[in-house]
Amino acid sequence: IPRWEYLVSALIKMRPTCISRLAATSIIASSCRVRVRYAPSPTGYLHLGGLRTALFNYLFAKRNNGDFVLRIEDTDRARFVDGSGEQIADILRWARIEPTEGAYFGGGQHGPYFQSQRTDLYREKAAELVDRGEAYPCFCSTERLSRLRDELSRKGMPSTYDRHCRSIPKDEAQRRISMGAPHVIRFKAPLSHDGIVVEDMVRGKITFGSSHVDDAILLKSDKHPTYHLASVIDDHCMGISHVLRGEEWLSSAPKHMLLFKALDWAPPVFAHLPLLLNVDRAKLSKRQQHASVSYYVDRGFLPEAVINFVSLLGWNPKTTKEIFNLNELVNEFSLGNVQKGGAVVDESRMMWMNREHLRRRVPENLGIITDEYAEIIFAVQNAAKATIPSLSGAMVNEKRLAKLIPAVVGNFSP
Repeated sequence: IPRWEYLVSALIKMRPTCISRLAATSIIASSCRVRVRYAPSPTGYLHLGGLRTALFNYLFAKRNNGDFVLRIEDTDRARFVDGSGEQIADILRWARIEPTEGAYFGGGQHGPYFQSQRTDLYREKAAELVDRGEAYPCFCSTERLSRLRDELSRKGMPSTYDRHCRSIPKDEAQRRISMGAPHVIRFKAPLSHDGIVVEDMVRGKITFGSSHVDDAILLKSDKHPTYHLASVIDDHCMGISHVLRGEEWLSSAPKHMLLFKALDWAPPVFAHLPLLLNVDRAKLSKRQQHASVSYYVDRGFLPEAVINFVSLLGWNPKTTKEIFNLNELVNEFSLGNVQKGGAVVDESRMMWMNREHLRRRVPENLGIITDEYAEIIFAVQNAAKATIPSLSGAMVNEKRLAKLIPAVVGNFSP
């Protein structure tokens, strides 16, 4: 049960004369169709950063009359958490930022939307890259790769593959494969280039040197794709025009640009969103309790308050206004106003915004119970019954609560 007990206890503590007085007097006042995707991995709870990515994709699509796609990147079976994908979809519904197509939302013409159901396509494209000389089988054992990493670490060098198997003749590689030799498929990155340019809608023009690109694994030894291969193939096949994702994926951008080029596909436009930080400016860890969206859902925060708070994590509306509903965010949102620097997650700001949105839900005429206000009353009723099972129904009568809640709503702290 969401933690609405604070309102319950505040109402119980009020004297009858005070209740009647306050209840009587309180009046609280492009050139192609835009297609974006949110592509989480179902490996645990939804992080605030994940919700921010989903929200910015939703706002960008709405603002441009485009499509918002939910794709589930579930090829990492070792980290897969059963029920995680469903929980992500439930939170998107709770937040009222539902995709227009995709997993858990009716599918669509570009499915399947679960990567685990698209493995044949990834294998086909990996084989095509090998045939075209853009990729190659690698037979290096985990032991050899471990020794290589240790050696590079001792020398203070980045941990990159040394391209040991790159020059193996095709017929020799095929002979080993036919004999059942374990192998992966690696991308054959250019040995030299003048720089890989990524035009980013948040960060501008970024040029990556050779050190940022190695012969990345595309297909693992279990025949499942890595993020790099699956993401590029799916973004193309699903017609994704813009990729809005977290800054942690910025280092992958040059690899993806080269993959798009190797497959003769036009890349989407990229926008890498800033990292989320704690109040002490350290990176917000997914393992921290207050990083989970469910933490706020379970405590009874309003969805519009959480969305309002998350929207301002890295986006500057260029105004002194801080309280927005979802429609207002759609009208105001622009990627041009997304900052490069990290955004601080301050839970006290979330609490303040929640109080402001609670006030917005209280109608001026307390005799008329709106649907949004009824949700609060229902939540308080449930919390009251759970907190004090012996409480009479008359004490939590809908009309009674409708007049009493405004008296304490300004001090509500989930």
